[in-house]
Amino acid sequence: MNKLLKIFNPNFLWGGKQGKGPLYRHMFNYSRLWRSAVMLTALSAILPLLAISWFDYNVTLKAVESETLSRTSRTVSNTKRTISAFMAERQSALDFIVHDNIYAELIDPVRLAVILENLRKAFGGISDIGVIDAGGQQIAYIGPYPLEGKNYRDQDWFREVVERGIYVSEVFLGFRNEPHLVIAISYELPDGSFYILRTSIDTDRLNEQLLSLELGAQGNAFIINKKGVLQTPARYHEKVFEKIAIPVPEYSPKTEVFQYDDPYEGTFILGYAYIPDTPFILMIVKNKNEIMKSWHKTRIEILIFLSIGIFIVMFGVIGFATFFVNNIYIADQRRIKTLHQVEYSNKLASIGRLAAGVAHEINNPLAIINEKSGLIKDIFQLREAYSKDEKLIGLVDAIHASVARCGAITKQLLSFARHMDFSFQPVDLEKILREVIGFLGREAEYRNIKISVNVSDDIPQFESDRGKLQQVFLNLLNNAFAALADGGNLDISAILMKNERIRITIEDNGCGIPEKDMKKIFEPFFSTRTKVGGTGLGLSITYSLIQEIGGTVDVSSTVDVGTRFIITLPLNAKNIKEKDNAITPR
Repeated sequence: MNKLLKIFNPNFLWGGKQGKGPLYRHMFNYSRLWRSAVMLTALSAILPLLAISWFDYNVTLKAVESETLSRTSRTVSNTKRTISAFMAERQSALDFIVHDNIYAELIDPVRLAVILENLRKAFGGISDIGVIDAGGQQIAYIGPYPLEGKNYRDQDWFREVVERGIYVSEVFLGFRNEPHLVIAISYELPDGSFYILRTSIDTDRLNEQLLSLELGAQGNAFIINKKGVLQTPARYHEKVFEKIAIPVPEYSPKTEVFQYDDPYEGTFILGYAYIPDTPFILMIVKNKNEIMKSWHKTRIEILIFLSIGIFIVMFGVIGFATFFVNNIYIADQRRIKTLHQVEYSNKLASIGRLAAGVAHEINNPLAIINEKSGLIKDIFQLREAYSKDEKLIGLVDAIHASVARCGAITKQLLSFARHMDFSFQPVDLEKILREVIGFLGREAEYRNIKISVNVSDDIPQFESDRGKLQQVFLNLLNNAFAALADGGNLDISAILMKNERIRITIEDNGCGIPEKDMKKIFEPFFSTRTKVGGTGLGLSITYSLIQEIGGTVDVSSTVDVGTRFIITLPLNAKNIKEKDNAITPR
């Protein structure tokens, strides 16, 4: 979980502001670099994916719509042929009857009844048949109604069949009060006269053919006349003989398909065809939303997979960018750390040279003071009046003591200055500790800090770098002093271990280090005292110096109890260093 958090919340993004100064001028803006890397990589990976998805969406949408329109057109055309065949079969049957029977046979009720029975057996749905003379008088009729003798001369259909030779009526109720249609054909007699054979057909067979079409959910097939009045039942529209809400389409000799937007019910795909030689218009209506439902479902699934893909891409991009920028960040931190160490070493070397110069300059007047005070004391002792003056002799002795103290300090400065250049040599651990404590003795005395040093007598002189040891102890003691309150305790101990190593323990009873900061104390630039001048480099440099002389360092701390540093040093760091250099690849 922590590794996952580091990927999306790396330390270099929110680790605080970068430092100031010449060493920071060439450092990257890691936050901006990380964001740029994430943005550019993500755009490079995601934009083509989105472009392909958008292209696929539009292409498949057009393909599905085109296929739906084409399928609807085929269905309308096939159904048109079926209805046309339905009408043509019955028209052909009537045409065959008038050519197969003479007029005298057709007006014979017995023969006409046989013909009606044969039509019913062949086609079904034939309710009656009648023969009408040129004057419009029905002279023969077989059917359930008393229509024989009825005159149709003044009716429109009679005039149309006389003019065109054939007539197909719209669906109507008539005497039976049942929806049916009429087909009538005229036949010219040899004497120049004519007669009309007329039959009534139920619409049940026609309705069954329309209702049997596989049109899917909310698909609808029906027939209207040219006024938009329903001639057959419709699944989701008005009843027969009611006008539909859809506008009557314009005449076209071929099948047409178009989209129709209803403000209340949505978008529909409407296909239609005019049935030749009839007053009928075949219409097939499909709900576009229902047709596209499966396509939309597929689009949603693709969108989910696309979202998952984008998430995976972003996860990988962020992980890669974090790894990439973090490596730059680590390299930059190491570079800055190295530069700081060089700067720190140069400062120490400069301080050493300055200390050596100051010590030499001070030693000369100290020698003169010591010589002159000795001469004064000798002169005083030659004269009895002065030799017995204890106060005067005490003042001269105080001058000698102060000169001796100054001399000791200058010797420490010279000793510290001589070991600024790193080199391995035999060192005395207790002596180095005493020298470092000597630099801090005045502050410890002023703050009433008690320092105890306990170095085991069996620790011999050992090979190490005196200058680095001085820096290590000076840094750790400075840290301990910063953590101690006035009147605190600082205990330093050292013992010889069985594996030819020395363990040095530096323990204080100061404020301690919070647990959350324990893993960071050796990181460069991490400090809990930035507001009071801390740079965050002391312990980092100390850690590096201890490693350079072949040692290790461990730390334990409890808040408000104290902190303990344990340093383990080899007795011969020079051999370890040479062995490490020998196996290090170049």
